[in-house]
Amino acid sequence: MNKHICIIAAVLILAGCGAGNSKTSEAQTAPAAEQIPLVSVVTAAREKVPQTALYSSTVQAKVVNNIAPQGTGRIQKLNVEVGDFVGKGQVLAEMDRVQLDQAELKLRNDRTELERVRSLLAQGGIAQADFDQLELAYNVSASTCKNLEENTILRSPVSGVITARNYDRGDMFSMGLPIYTVQQITPVKILVGISETDYTRVKKGDTVTLTADALPGKSFSGTVNRLYPTMDAATHTFNVEVMVPNTKRELRPGMYVRVMVNFGDSYSITLPDTAVLKMQGAGTRSVFVIDDEGKAAVKVVTLGRHFDGKYEILSGLEEGEQVVVKGNSTLKAGQTVQIG
Repeated sequence: MNKHICIIAAVLILAGCGAGNSKTSEAQTAPAAEQIPLVSVVTAAREKVPQTALYSSTVQAKVVNNIAPQGTGRIQKLNVEVGDFVGKGQVLAEMDRVQLDQAELKLRNDRTELERVRSLLAQGGIAQADFDQLELAYNVSASTCKNLEENTILRSPVSGVITARNYDRGDMFSMGLPIYTVQQITPVKILVGISETDYTRVKKGDTVTLTADALPGKSFSGTVNRLYPTMDAATHTFNVEVMVPNTKRELRPGMYVRVMVNFGDSYSITLPDTAVLKMQGAGTRSVFVIDDEGKAAVKVVTLGRHFDGKYEILSGLEEGEQVVVKGNSTLKAGQTVQIG
C-alpha cells in the first residue's frame, strides 16, 4: 500500500514540474510590448533668408603701369625704391639728357625765329607761306621736345606703390623689362567668377563683403563695377569686377580673399539642421513629419542655404507641418510616436 502511494506522489510531482516548465517557456517566447518612440518636433514656418554665395578670388591692382622710355639710353637717376608710395606726376627716373638738351635748344631758336618773322608778317615783310612754314617747324620742334622730355624724365602716371625695380643707376636701358612697375591699389579690383545660374541676379552697383586670410578679423566692402559679357564654357561662370576703396591700403595685389555676394532675400521654410537626414544609398535628403494620426512619414526635401544651424527648404515641405527634430535617427515610416 505504501508503495502505491509513493508512485502516485512521484507522478504528481513530475506533472507539476512539466507545467511549470511550459509556463516558463511561454513567458520566454511571448513578444515584448512595442516601445513608442519619444520625439521632439517643430512647426515648419517661413522666415527671411539672405540669398548669399561665397566665392574665392585674389586681389588685383586697379592699374598696373610699366615705366620705361621709348628707346634705349643710359639711366642717370633712380629716385624711388620698391615699396615706396608715389603720387601721380612724381619723377621716378631720369635718362641721359643729351638729346633732350639739343631738342630744347632747337625749340628756343625756332621760337625766337618765329617771333621775329611774326612782326615782319604784320609789316608785310614776309609772305604768309613762309611764315606758315616756320610756324610748322616750331610746332614740330615743340612736339619733339615734349616727346623727348616724357622719355627722359619718367613720371608716374598714377598714384600707387612701386612693386618692381629692374635696373640700377648707370645701367643701359634696353627694350625688355621696364625700369619700374607702379600699381594703383586705392582702389583695388577683384574678379569674381559667378555661376551662370546667377547671371540675372547680379547688377552693377550691388554691394559685396569680403575677407582676406592675411587680415584676420577684418572685413571690407566693395561694389560691383562691371559685368563681363561672356561665359567661360569650361567652368560655366562669368566674371564680375568688384572695386574696393582700400583707403587704408591694407589689401595688396595677390592676396587671397573670400567674397560674399548678396543676391537679395527670400522667404523660405527653414528647419534646424538636426531635422534633415541623408537617405541611405542616395544623395537625397529627407525629414520625418507627423501626420494627423500621430504616425511618422518620410518626405524628400530640396535644400537651399545652410546658415546659423538651419537649412533653407526649397521644396518638399508645406508650411505648418510638424517636423521631427529630435529622436529621428532610429525612426521608421509608419511608426506611432509620442511627442515630448
